[in-house]
Amino acid sequence: MKFASCVIAASLFASACVSDEDIDPATSSQSQGLGSETRPKHEHPMKGDKGEAGKGGHTTAISYHGGPVMTGTPSIHYIWYGNWSGNTATTILTSFAQGIGGSPYEQINATYYNASNVHVSGAVSYAGSTNDNYSHGTSLTDAQIEQVVAATNPTDTNAIYMVLTSADVTASSGFCTQYCGWHTDATINGRDIKYAFIGNPDRCPSACEEQTTSPNGNAGADGMASIIAHESEEAISDPDLNAWYDRQGAENADKCAWTFGNESTASNGSKYNQTFGGRNWLIQRNWNASTQGCQRVLGSTN
Repeated sequence: MKFASCVIAASLFASACVSDEDIDPATSSQSQGLGSETRPKHEHPMKGDKGEAGKGGHTTAISYHGGPVMTGTPSIHYIWYGNWSGNTATTILTSFAQGIGGSPYEQINATYYNASNVHVSGAVSYAGSTNDNYSHGTSLTDAQIEQVVAATNPTDTNAIYMVLTSADVTASSGFCTQYCGWHTDATINGRDIKYAFIGNPDRCPSACEEQTTSPNGNAGADGMASIIAHESEEAISDPDLNAWYDRQGAENADKCAWTFGNESTASNGSKYNQTFGGRNWLIQRNWNASTQGCQRVLGSTN
């Protein structure tokens, strides 16, 4: 997720453009009510904005800036916002969260470490889900997304709380026009809570969906799986926005955004590049901090 160094959603605050050298997310926190403090969010680029590895040419190194990473076994919490009745996404994405931990894909994140040289484990667990029946309507500000998270009374500081919105819901700060998702952290009830917004790409397939025929027969859910992977990798390696990023502010998954490496073809004609949790997935690659390049799975050359 690139640092929003020139434009950050108006519902948070206005920001002037800064140079690469001036980017310091750790000092850019902003108050958002709820008795909390929220840092700038990191946005998942839209389909037309491939990571540098997808553009060819020189790729800049990612480096460590001293902040924490998420060690041990981070957990994923889903908050299903809106109307998900009868949508197979609830089953598909639960399988995704249950299967990604320890996968060869997730092990790429184990190349990241903290100031004590403790590495990310590559393990992830699924901690369950809650439902929110349009508590803030169908157009959410960034502050309202934080309120949705806060309403679940989050307590796990080694977790990522993900707000997954149905296709009739948008985020007013730029879903489908500036980004496909984002992650950030906030102090909620005295705890440093990491959370993410994951929009349903069915709302804007040309912007946030790689393919309209997908491995699990639900293009919106399969598109969300790739965004979830992207946001979780970044949140684990850069939870407080002051750990791992390059001189342009790009976090690990940003550098490989919308690139997939070697792909296989499913029986329905869709493409996939990962298999775990009993399903096939088309997931954006991630950046290996040791080899300084994109990988589909740990150790791959494609």
